[in-house]
Amino acid sequence: MKHNLKFIDEELEQIKKNNLHRRLRFGKTVGAHITINGKKLLNLCSNDYLGIPPAKLNTTQMQSSSRLVSGNDEYFEILEEKLSRHKSQQSSLVYPTGYMANIGTISAIAKKGDIILSDKLNHASIIEACKISGAKVIVYNHNDAEDLEKKIRQKAKNKFVITEGIFSMDGDFSQLDRITEIAQKANATTVVDDAHGDFVVGDDGKGTANLFNVSKKIDVYISSLSKGLGSFGGYISSEKNVIDYCINKSKSFIYTSALPLSLIEYSIKRIDSDREKYRKKLETNRRLVSEGLKKIGYNIESNSHIIPIIIGDEKNALNFGEYLFKNRVFAQPIRYPTVPKNQARLRISITSWLSKNDIEEALSVFDKASRKFRIS
Repeated sequence: MKHNLKFIDEELEQIKKNNLHRRLRFGKTVGAHITINGKKLLNLCSNDYLGIPPAKLNTTQMQSSSRLVSGNDEYFEILEEKLSRHKSQQSSLVYPTGYMANIGTISAIAKKGDIILSDKLNHASIIEACKISGAKVIVYNHNDAEDLEKKIRQKAKNKFVITEGIFSMDGDFSQLDRITEIAQKANATTVVDDAHGDFVVGDDGKGTANLFNVSKKIDVYISSLSKGLGSFGGYISSEKNVIDYCINKSKSFIYTSALPLSLIEYSIKRIDSDREKYRKKLETNRRLVSEGLKKIGYNIESNSHIIPIIIGDEKNALNFGEYLFKNRVFAQPIRYPTVPKNQARLRISITSWLSKNDIEEALSVFDKASRKFRIS
């Protein structure tokens, strides 16, 4: 080991001491199951919420260039037009990932002299984007409309309110009806990251804003193609001038290669598929799992397809997750810094892939685990 890298080992040891060490597990996912080291487990970690079966593709060519050079194939235009109709917006722009969409969009439109009102539990990509934007960042208490209303009164050139639609670690819905009302009164721009609600909730899966009937009050949508749609990439939808501005100012769009055409075609095929039957199956599965866990005695507050089981202590969360693994249920413990310290949890992701038998087997394991670890 090189002497000048010794500090890496020291920091890794501290991470392990705090029960925060992560490691990659290699597995193969097929439908509702994942196989790891030859062991087949029920997969409760997937964000492929709708579980639309894979589509056959015609294109395989890589772009090997940014979209502003030679990577802007006509397939992008087709996909972006469909996304704009999906969100009832004038225009859309596809990014390589949802993380890059947040980083690139927020850091482009907000700048020094502006203020950003950001929910306390917003995703790491939003937090990072706010930091590098140069704007003054004001964090309001999670989903607390009264706190937002108080803090938004500060003077600034431009004001932005940024929230998730469905929060990725707690599974709760943002109070978009109240938040948009407050933002409009303050003449603020409302930005919603709806990665976990898009294609899943609302009419035809149009997302959380549609569910709350405030779609017209959202100024900028940021979302993912990698979750409910089960493809890959991120995108934004907004007015034409916002998209034009991001094409010219968003660094994570300008200075990176375009997504492969196969992924763009894949997204198009999945948008055009019969998604409604998968949404109905997902809602049935969500209800069965949620009601089943409550019946066992777990304190479940989430009303979405993301169901956290709060453990608290990081070591206990690791032990709980390992017990599930030994009993063929794959639900990874989520720990700091993804969630606050001593709020470690098992984050259960419900998908339409799950059969009724899968759910019954999983609930049986969670029942045994609750008694073993005295968790409810």
